[in-house]
Amino acid sequence: MKMTFRWYGQGNDSVTLDQVRQIPGVEGIVWSLHDLAAGEEWPMERIMAEKAYIEKHGFHIDVVESVNVHEDIKLGHPSRDKYIENYKRTIEKLGQAGVKVICYNFMPVFDWTRTDMFKELEDGSTALFFEKAIVDNIDPFELVRRMASYTSELTMPGWEPERLQHLGELFEAYKQVSEEDLWANLQYFLQEIVPVAEASGIKMAIHPDDPPYSIFGLPRIITNKENIGRMLNLVDSPSNGLTMCTGSLGSSRDNDVADIIRTYADRIPFAHIRNVRVYDNGDFIETSHRSKDGSVDITDVVKAYHENGFTGYARPDHGRHLWGEKCRPGYGLYDRALGIMYLWGVWDSLEREKNR
Repeated sequence: MKMTFRWYGQGNDSVTLDQVRQIPGVEGIVWSLHDLAAGEEWPMERIMAEKAYIEKHGFHIDVVESVNVHEDIKLGHPSRDKYIENYKRTIEKLGQAGVKVICYNFMPVFDWTRTDMFKELEDGSTALFFEKAIVDNIDPFELVRRMASYTSELTMPGWEPERLQHLGELFEAYKQVSEEDLWANLQYFLQEIVPVAEASGIKMAIHPDDPPYSIFGLPRIITNKENIGRMLNLVDSPSNGLTMCTGSLGSSRDNDVADIIRTYADRIPFAHIRNVRVYDNGDFIETSHRSKDGSVDITDVVKAYHENGFTGYARPDHGRHLWGEKCRPGYGLYDRALGIMYLWGVWDSLEREKNR
């Protein structure tokens, strides 16, 4: 298991790379060019500048999260081909720079969805919270206004203003898109990009839908074990893989995330490991990584990876906001560092047991 840490770039993150260097066992930075809109081809000089800065601090740049997919690709519009060509060129450039994994998602309109960015937990820390009744009954435009109230000088990936300014048009367009249409559009996309990824030495790793069910009537398809298997079979290649996010899939009690890992271990190049506490009414809140604090058995998750000789990349994903830290929601320093040490503790215990 290769431990990594997501970082949003110079001037766009409350955490510095010098701080990340002090977390034991972190060898890579998960990065992106967050100011570029979905559909743009990434300039090589920008890629190389980011590579140089990260490597100067002693980290590799093997994992990019994300190269966002333009909505026209998901919608299946005729204009998708030009955006797919830009995507292919970006894959080629990232391969030339030494990138090994590209994380992306195929969620219509909204990326991850929450209703409170700083919900207080029993211990006084705060965390990302999803209240199902609000999402079931709120106007999506009102949710966008709520999200905008949390913005600061730091970007909110998945909630970019250039995406949301066309919200009305997008909802109208998706009225014509069923789940089967979305599957067909994903297959078209994968058939185009996976051969380029193969030639570039890159594994594409789709991120599950967060949460893993339809919201606001929008289709969602990367939601469970069966659908993950269907996605992997659309283009049966090692370069068509999964970003296994325990928090996204674990926010539905129907998903046994450790079983999903054991089933598809050879197609998981990138692991997001975090915990969520799921309530009977469908609400969920993000917790510490400790198994007993949430609904996901993180110990069994790490055991599933260990049993399968996982040599891919992992990151602690989101964390709580601790000790008065001012940070991007979910992406402070302290709880993610604590999470890494919890993951290493489980992993090292399994290693010791194996070597007895």
